[in-house]
Amino acid sequence: MDVVIAGFGTALPGHPILQAEAGKVAVDFCCELPEQARSVEALYRAAGVESRHSVVLNDSQGSAVDRQSFYPPRSPASLHGPSTGQRMQYFEQAAGPLAISAAAQALLHSGVDSRRISHLVTVSCSGFSAPGFDLTLIEQLPLRPTVGRTQVGFMGCHAALNGLRVARAFVAADPSAVVLVCCVELCTLHYQYGWDPEQIVANSLFADGAAACVVQSADADHGDASPPYRILASGSVILPDSRDAMTWRVGDHGFRMTLSPSVPVLLSTHLSPWLTEWLGAHDQSPASIRTWAVHPGGPRILRGFAEAINVAQDQLQVSREILRRHGNMSSPTLLFILNELAQHQAPTPCVAIGFGPGLAAEATLLG
Repeated sequence: MDVVIAGFGTALPGHPILQAEAGKVAVDFCCELPEQARSVEALYRAAGVESRHSVVLNDSQGSAVDRQSFYPPRSPASLHGPSTGQRMQYFEQAAGPLAISAAAQALLHSGVDSRRISHLVTVSCSGFSAPGFDLTLIEQLPLRPTVGRTQVGFMGCHAALNGLRVARAFVAADPSAVVLVCCVELCTLHYQYGWDPEQIVANSLFADGAAACVVQSADADHGDASPPYRILASGSVILPDSRDAMTWRVGDHGFRMTLSPSVPVLLSTHLSPWLTEWLGAHDQSPASIRTWAVHPGGPRILRGFAEAINVAQDQLQVSREILRRHGNMSSPTLLFILNELAQHQAPTPCVAIGFGPGLAAEATLLG
């Protein structure tokens, strides 16, 4: 039975910050020496990001430091910024409105009434509360109080694809099922103070956003809409000897990410054999894939992927463009990319692929 993505929705916090401004903030919060400041400014310029949105910004005008009050200036009394508890409180307040905005768009674009949703799959690795934004969606969209809820938690940048796998399984088991998948990440709540190069890399890339999609049977009534994608297959692999290449752990002052410089090498060494075998099982090959939606973990990861799979760099242009305009929003990012590709009627078959702690690769084949 064919399972389709019937429509997408995306949402961003109200206020953006230019990367050049963010670099100046990083100098204030992370640097103690002039040479450190020069290194941070160069790193921010090389991140492939032009602007990002953040829930901590209260205004779109003025200096970046003055436009927010959540992060106090670094001082002996505040060496590390807000506690994890304070950051989670902020997540609980801010996640719901973004989730509602993205989910409402997905319902509108798919032509599905909210009361038809039988299953809700929520995705996040940047914050947790119970009740969470799943209950906000049920109350405010509204969804039926009997909707089946599933949370995909702490799986990182590829987690939207884990959500799609769950949604496809629900529909395959019950063709009448209609599944809403909603990803919300508020990565800027985990800004790290002080001189730590791996944390500064994360500070330079991550952003906030939400994205949603509706998944249902291809045989369902889609009205005048034409579903942008069929979900054909899902694949997953843990790359060997990579356990510490990417991590995401809860600290006392937010969640802390590590991203090893070895990640592009690991991708170039191990990704192609697995991807070739997985696609071959579905009568495809890397050469037969006409569109790639690759999670932009950073410019080096995109370059490493293109070299590993022998994909022309221009085939990753939409991934680069989403990174440039919005930064790395973790799990919503791939849905942003797929939505943009669908709007441009990019040809299929398409492979969406992302990477996360493990080091894990998750892929979805779309037709």
